[in-house]
Amino acid sequence: MSIPATPRGKTSFNPTTPAAARAAASHTIQASPIYTATRRHSLYGVEDRVIIDPGSRIWKVGFSGEGRPREVFLAGGKSGDSLWNLRRVTEPGGQGEENKLLEIKLQHCLRSVFHDSLLTDPKARKVILVEHPLLPLHIKDIIARILFENQVPSVSFASSHLLSLFAIGRITGLVLDCGHLESVALPIFAARPLFPLLRTTPLAGARLTSHIRALLLLFGTYLPPPTSLSSAVNIPSANRSTRVPQEVLTDAVIEEIKTRCCFVGDILGTTADPRESIPSRDDSSEFDIPPSSDTAQSESDFSHTGRDSNISSQHESSEFSVVSNLRESFAEGSQGESHLQALSMMYTRHSTATDLHMRVAPSSLQQTGTGRGTLIIPGWIRERASEVLFEGGDVDESSLAEVILDSLLKVPVDLRKTLASSILVVGGTAMQPGFIPRLHAELLRSLSPPNMTSRAPTRPNRAPFPVYDRYVTLRPLLPYLAILNNPSSPQPLSDRQAANAGSSPAFSPAIMAWIGGSLAGSLKTGGVEVAREKWDEANSVQDADNSMDTFIDHEGRTAKSILPDWTRTSLPAGAPLANNPRTSSQTTMGV
Repeated sequence: MSIPATPRGKTSFNPTTPAAARAAASHTIQASPIYTATRRHSLYGVEDRVIIDPGSRIWKVGFSGEGRPREVFLAGGKSGDSLWNLRRVTEPGGQGEENKLLEIKLQHCLRSVFHDSLLTDPKARKVILVEHPLLPLHIKDIIARILFENQVPSVSFASSHLLSLFAIGRITGLVLDCGHLESVALPIFAARPLFPLLRTTPLAGARLTSHIRALLLLFGTYLPPPTSLSSAVNIPSANRSTRVPQEVLTDAVIEEIKTRCCFVGDILGTTADPRESIPSRDDSSEFDIPPSSDTAQSESDFSHTGRDSNISSQHESSEFSVVSNLRESFAEGSQGESHLQALSMMYTRHSTATDLHMRVAPSSLQQTGTGRGTLIIPGWIRERASEVLFEGGDVDESSLAEVILDSLLKVPVDLRKTLASSILVVGGTAMQPGFIPRLHAELLRSLSPPNMTSRAPTRPNRAPFPVYDRYVTLRPLLPYLAILNNPSSPQPLSDRQAANAGSSPAFSPAIMAWIGGSLAGSLKTGGVEVAREKWDEANSVQDADNSMDTFIDHEGRTAKSILPDWTRTSLPAGAPLANNPRTSSQTTMGV
């Protein structure tokens, strides 16, 4: 009996995978000369999505799966103007014109994203839009309409605060976004943003910019270019120094000063009250600031937050600064000038920063001169200009620490410890050196016990009024308070604080939301996705409803109604009602 011969195919069987042949047969495409990873094709093209983080001033765009944006640009051009602001026209005709101008600007920005920055076809890419929680619905509608008119397959709307947590590998935390127009604190638990607990303040980058301009106009020094080379040698600089003209402080100059020269100093007044060296003031009434040629400097240039010392006793050391009394000083002549000089001397005495000399373009009013002018920036302005962000006491303009603590007060009690130990600070304003450590110090000081000096009673036979302690219920969280991206966390007070403080990856706070969107796009996750077919169907229903009055859609959907908007959704239901024992027993007995 002979053994049958082994087939020829079996003898040459090799279990190894022919990698070269499979790679040649598959449909792959190189990403770019910089990124050598391959991209897989899908129905609409490549699977990597376009991540767009549209801010009021700065846009960040790129592809999913990449570690940083491809392009970061000013949406308003070189002038740095904002696409939108916190004010809107109330008249319907004015709103339509404003929306049309905004649509033109957004069309230019989105065309630049696809054809200049990313060099890709809009028809082959899905888009993830990193949306701010307070982004107006009409702006989202304009962006979505422009994208779908360019045949984008789908647009996903993802919360910027949630994506920032995704970037550091977490799904629970309290995120503070310090942007250009406003600062927003939003608690997130188990990847669910708690939108009803959101807190916001207008103290942000725009207020800091206008405040730096106001301080430089008051205390800065400008050296105009000399009329000739001989005068530059013979005339000393002290004789040529003048006040800073407004034409010199352009938006580009102020932005460069804010981003490259300023930093955040430590808390003042920890050992002694610095107000002792300031002349006392009994007048606390409101004064109108003088008219200015720049309409943008009306209210934000001279902030009056924290002017009343009776609002909150735990902020005594932060109630006074240059910002606190600028409005009063203009109406008081020599007394106001002496008060401002005393403030300047106090900050100069406690400041360790040096003065900087910055070359700027000369004023257009000065026709003669050679070279460029010199702007002298005092060191205390570089160090103390950011005090405007940490001053509280105003109901409508809470400080950054108050915004975080007010949001924690609204959080359920069983979630406070978890969220207080997982605070994340993002945004372009938070990139200033020393910003996050100062914010942590402000949180600790706000939670410290206040001064127990009671107010005098109005009647002699009554007991003195107790001191109002605003955050007394949050004081047990003091040992657990931790900021995840704090680069220099203090000595930890608990194991949880030691484990969380400074534990996040060293991403820049300005691009953390975009990095989270890149991660969500690579994992094929994200927010609410609106397909182009659904958008076209909603548009057709809306057009038919407008043309035929008798036609009524059974779903009532319009193009704007399919966009995600948390302000239209109902509040989540609370805990269920406790069961009545009598009712449950009757139900069991069948009564």
